[in-house]
Amino acid sequence: MPGFVMHKGAVVICAHGGKAEPAVINPRIKLSGMEAVFAVSPYMVSGCAFPPPPAGNGPCVSGMFVKPATRVKSMGQPLLLNDAKGVETPTGVPQNIVMAQMRVKGQ
Repeated sequence: MPGFVMHKGAVVICAHGGKAEPAVINPRIKLSGMEAVFAVSPYMVSGCAFPPPPAGNGPCVSGMFVKPATRVKSMGQPLLLNDAKGVETPTGVPQNIVMAQMRVKGQ
């Protein structure tokens, strides 16, 4: 399915409200003035409210998206689309894309 290409300024959160930001960005493509994100880039989470052991298995530390673009690549790497599904580590909860740029679509 086509989706919008993700960029550095997109809002991504864990299920507990922590903010996630990409660790690796693509310096060659800019969308709305911000760098595009590679699909293989881990997202680093800060501000997760999930409690640490023994009360829980949190907080969320990082996350990965598992569905890259199939047709849109840069520098030989697929870009991340906003329809991708993500999983947080170590909690295993979903990573949610709340807001992304709405001009450039990919597949």
